[in-house]
Amino acid sequence: MIAKRPTIADLARASGVSVATVDRVLNARLPVREHTARRVYKAATEIGFHAAGLIGQRLHRELPEYRLGFLLLRPKDPFYRAFATELTEAVSQSQQFRGAASIDFTESLAVEEIVDRLRRLAAGSHALALVSPDHPMLTAAVKELKERGIPVFALLSDFANGVRDGYVGVDNMKVGRTAAWMIANSAGKGGKVALFVGSHRFHGHELREIGFRAFFRENAPGFTVMETFVNQESYQATHEALTALLEQHNDLAGCYIAGGGAEGGISALRQVAPEAPRPVMVCNEITADRRAALAEGLLTMVIDTPLRPLCTELVALMANALEKGAAAAPGQTFIPFGIYLPESI
Repeated sequence: MIAKRPTIADLARASGVSVATVDRVLNARLPVREHTARRVYKAATEIGFHAAGLIGQRLHRELPEYRLGFLLLRPKDPFYRAFATELTEAVSQSQQFRGAASIDFTESLAVEEIVDRLRRLAAGSHALALVSPDHPMLTAAVKELKERGIPVFALLSDFANGVRDGYVGVDNMKVGRTAAWMIANSAGKGGKVALFVGSHRFHGHELREIGFRAFFRENAPGFTVMETFVNQESYQATHEALTALLEQHNDLAGCYIAGGGAEGGISALRQVAPEAPRPVMVCNEITADRRAALAEGLLTMVIDTPLRPLCTELVALMANALEKGAAAAPGQTFIPFGIYLPESI
């Protein structure tokens, strides 16, 4: 049976407007409000209306053109590679503007490299967003860019508070408390708990640490959270530090890796003899390696940043800041985080 091709009446019903309005959108006879035309275009795409492409072309001809710049960390990291893919897709799919994404990566957490790459990225971008530790040098660079009319957004971890246009990411205080809750409720008994952060200059990691320690202090006094380890998000540093902890502390009940370097912790746990007790381990951001570690029982939980909704929201905020000014961007935009367990993968 041949499916019936959607009609103008079908499109009017799907988009919630009159047939006359759809006719004006299709033939550009009279002005139609932009948000109405976009609603008709969205409905046309969803129902497979034959002229959806024409509507889209007309809308895109009238849209502003922007190039958005993004600075991420560690180009070989699976999480940041996936982040770059989602950012590119979100920019290409935006219905607010026509444009492209320029994406660069930093090899280290050195503020000099971050600021240098940020300035080079700014040379060809209308707005910027980046992942970075907080630092006075970065704040000065963001202020300089803002004075040139280039909005700047913080990703995953906040920085330059009061200067940058907005923060987009998860609520890091809640992330830290969630990690602590899982360890306290899964360890079975008290003991020592290890905590790894990438850098004390990562505002997001500091908030995770605060939430993590506060939970144990308030709800699980039988556990002792050890002095925080700074791993610079390094696989090797995490592997060596956790290996040493496992050798030195037979009462290590849990471990939370609040930033990068989790694969180093996973490799350290793989070395533990099968009959030896393993600490409850929690980390952030789901990847193929971390899925495998959940399946093996090496990880108890992964707290994940959902990249697709984050990128969609970020791109919309960047476009709004360009169209309406900095006041259009909220100070903080929290994306609900996801939780992965061995039984949910």
